[in-house]
Amino acid sequence: MLLTITATRNDGLADPSDLGYLLHKHPDRVQTFEVFGGTATVAYPEVTVERCTVALVLEVDPIGLVRGRRGRNEGFSLAQYVNDRPYAATSLLSVAMGKVFRSALNGQCKPRPELVAAPLDLRIELPTLPGGAELVTRLFSPLGWTVTAEPLPLDPEIPAWGDSDYCTVSLVGTLTLADALNHLYVLIPVLDGGKHYWVSGDEVDKLVRAGTGWLGSHPERDLINSRYLARQRDLIDEVRERLTELDGSIEPAEDPVHREPPLVRLRHDAVIEQVERLRPGSVLDLGCGPGALLRRLLETRGVERVVGTEVAAGALEIAAKRLHVDRMTERQADRLDLLLSSLQYQDRRLVGFDLAVLMEVIEHVDEDRLPAVVANVFGFMRPGAVVVTTPNGEYNALYPTLSEGGFRHVDHRFEWTRAELAEWSDAVAARYGYSVERFGIGTEDAELGTPTQMAVFRRVEEAAA
Repeated sequence: MLLTITATRNDGLADPSDLGYLLHKHPDRVQTFEVFGGTATVAYPEVTVERCTVALVLEVDPIGLVRGRRGRNEGFSLAQYVNDRPYAATSLLSVAMGKVFRSALNGQCKPRPELVAAPLDLRIELPTLPGGAELVTRLFSPLGWTVTAEPLPLDPEIPAWGDSDYCTVSLVGTLTLADALNHLYVLIPVLDGGKHYWVSGDEVDKLVRAGTGWLGSHPERDLINSRYLARQRDLIDEVRERLTELDGSIEPAEDPVHREPPLVRLRHDAVIEQVERLRPGSVLDLGCGPGALLRRLLETRGVERVVGTEVAAGALEIAAKRLHVDRMTERQADRLDLLLSSLQYQDRRLVGFDLAVLMEVIEHVDEDRLPAVVANVFGFMRPGAVVVTTPNGEYNALYPTLSEGGFRHVDHRFEWTRAELAEWSDAVAARYGYSVERFGIGTEDAELGTPTQMAVFRRVEEAAA
């Protein structure tokens, strides 16, 4: 298997040989690594003042690969030894990249940290890639790549090859190296119809980590998730939920060179900014999902108690796993509670908190049931302050993959305009004795506002104090 990456001099990369810093592989050296299934070699066939090319060559031992399968039956016995593994870029190449280019995949470059965020003019070439030219184009083009995929005719009489479409692929684009590598790391296994490893829950973590910032908004997201996770429904559902938490289900069209942080990160930052401004000692995260905000709350100075609630036990289990609750010290564990609770019903455990957060929650509630939730939060729990974030429905016009009148998430019951949020929040504040301020989150459009809107309520006696 062969993968080459060429960087051309541009404003972000005055010296193309700096590619070696990003990859943590010196251009003057040839390095070899033992990886699963064979040996990976990294070399630089071209290093000039204008261009630098790195090559990753993976030499696969198909016999050793079969002997390491612990008795798994591939059906046609000869195909276990006569197959495409030594030639076509498959999941084996992705695993090799994960070992050889680990720091670059994670966006780490201690000697030259300024290079990590620099957009590079890149050309990536894969002489043999399975999946077919049409699918390769569907997967890579939405990510900012110009794709050239030329079919490779193979002998249909050979069982190991005749049922697959192969092509030689060239990808040209201006992206950060970390983004480029993570695209390859995820999508090469997606194109591989016979991954060499057993797909387990660990693959969800890998997919979420590598897909953060781009996979949630990819028009073929569901196809990618399904093929990467070998169509295992429970894993697909988990990764969809986690990507929604990290990136939002749908993102607006954007320039891949000047990509701002994912919208979910901007929401978290905006909520934490309000927490720091309001200085609560105790915080409720109502509808905490898999717990991404809980971690930030626990790290915020002055917050002594954090409670996350969810109506789904599975989400709390994921949150506990992500927060490593089982490894917390006694003092850390005393600061955090994860409670099974519904916003539809009064729960005395949730009374008396300084701040409650409903981040991307209210739009999941049927509008005819929302008054009961409001009465529960503002009338019964009655925290000192409440932070609410919700999508701005006007901004949906800027989402190219969203049909007219459609919502950003299949479970959303409504997505308000700015005027609708203002009317609702003013009415809630007046009825329950709170003041209210409203803010925008994300890149602002002159006519349509920001993608997310926020309302910050303060109990009147608290605000006066």
